[in-house]
Amino acid sequence: MTVMQTHTVKVPGATITYDIRQGSGGSSEPPLVLIAHPMGAGGFTTLASHFPDRTVITYDPRGIERSVKEPGSPTNTPELTADDVHAVIDALGGGPVDLFASSGGAITGLALVARYPNDARTLVAHEPPLTVVLPDRAAADAAVKDMVDTYDSRGWGYAMAKFMGIVMHVGEVPLDWAARPAPDPAMFGMPAEDDGKRDDTMIGSMVAITSYEPDIAAIKRSPTRVVIAAGEDDEGSLANRGAYGIAERLGSTVVKFPAGHDGFLGGEHGQMGKPAEFATKLREVLG
Repeated sequence: MTVMQTHTVKVPGATITYDIRQGSGGSSEPPLVLIAHPMGAGGFTTLASHFPDRTVITYDPRGIERSVKEPGSPTNTPELTADDVHAVIDALGGGPVDLFASSGGAITGLALVARYPNDARTLVAHEPPLTVVLPDRAAADAAVKDMVDTYDSRGWGYAMAKFMGIVMHVGEVPLDWAARPAPDPAMFGMPAEDDGKRDDTMIGSMVAITSYEPDIAAIKRSPTRVVIAAGEDDEGSLANRGAYGIAERLGSTVVKFPAGHDGFLGGEHGQMGKPAEFATKLREVLG
């Protein structure tokens, strides 16, 4: 049975918590680091279990789950979270590692490769929700900003209802999307009441993450092998289209992975993908 050890590393403005699952010793491969944003380490329990032969590292982004932000610390940006992941890799003894990065974590991964080109041997960037690479960028950016504005004016429930709407939308974002009324939060099992809090890390960092402009030249210069991945079952979603858009900019092709955006989940956060098939594909891609 794999034993998990939990550690912390101090970075400017935060204390980052990460977990190490030591491999059985049957692999000579480098550590496998699994990251996302805003999802923390808890979402990778099932996927990590499919790599018992490898040392697997998971972490909580700053301000999420066990990683604590200090008062007054800045909004999470891809550059900042890349610095945090670099600090974790450095605490492990340095790279290169293999890195699987999903959703906002995939954007962190792209920033990491640009900023720290020797940290990763391979980056598998799974469905980065980048608006900058979309033909409907203006409408997509407006929809994201509208979600944040809704959070400021009406609270978490209505903002998350708008978030679910844009996540579930297939195809280009209509120009009038931001002007449409917010769905009823109850449709998604969320409260309509405003609790007065305005400290949600995901919502607060949404604009900075989705509108991030990857440094294509720096990524191409890096020795890191970058693989852009997209789910088979969610074609046309914003994050899926982001994968195809960034792959085009990098001059590469998208590798399809089983299921959708949540393909690696095995019941975490109430979502079930195809984790066994997903892990098999990830092992194949990592080589």
